[in-house]
Amino acid sequence: MAEQLLAQLELEEKQAQEEAQAKKAVAAASSQSQQGSGGPKRNRRKEKIAQREAAAKKLSEEAAQEASTQPDLRKIELENLDALCKIHNLVQHDIQPDGHCLFASIADQLAQRRDIKKSVQELRKEAAGYIRQNPDTFGPFLFDENTLTMREIGPYCEELETTAIWGGDMEILALANVYDSCISVMFSGRSTLKVNEEGSQPELKLVYYKHSFGLGEHYNSLRDAN
Repeated sequence: MAEQLLAQLELEEKQAQEEAQAKKAVAAASSQSQQGSGGPKRNRRKEKIAQREAAAKKLSEEAAQEASTQPDLRKIELENLDALCKIHNLVQHDIQPDGHCLFASIADQLAQRRDIKKSVQELRKEAAGYIRQNPDTFGPFLFDENTLTMREIGPYCEELETTAIWGGDMEILALANVYDSCISVMFSGRSTLKVNEEGSQPELKLVYYKHSFGLGEHYNSLRDAN
């Protein structure tokens, strides 16, 4: 009996070992199959994509929240200028924002207040000519912020005449002298700038915008309301 019982126990132990080995083999085969099919890898990839999307959404929401707390500079500027125009009995005459706006605004003012018809190109040439004739006055202002060097008057004036380079303070001063007129520029949040106040001819009136136009800085002409 003892020998039979011992043999029976050995048989059961062997069967248990074989079942355990079979389970291990099945588990290993299943793991290899998953790795080969890219299952876990795809899950990890999806998780990373989801994490990136969640992070991007959070940043977008934070940016929107921050923007909602910032002042609307365009609205403030337009409201201020509208109020100033009402006080001074002026209306803003829209000029196309194409790089020629300063010259087109001055051309409109010359036509309105002096009955002088000038094209944008004619005004560009007249401004360039005056700058060339007065190098000591304008030379110190020809600083190139990109190269941190001084520009030469000749090449600058050629660019002024032949391209749509924007006009600014130098061109206002030049044309104010060419036409012996004060040129005034209305701003939001600061006093009106008056160039060549001693000019003997009627004042030419412009308005400057910093925030209201998509392309950046812009000038319009100011006509009398009546």
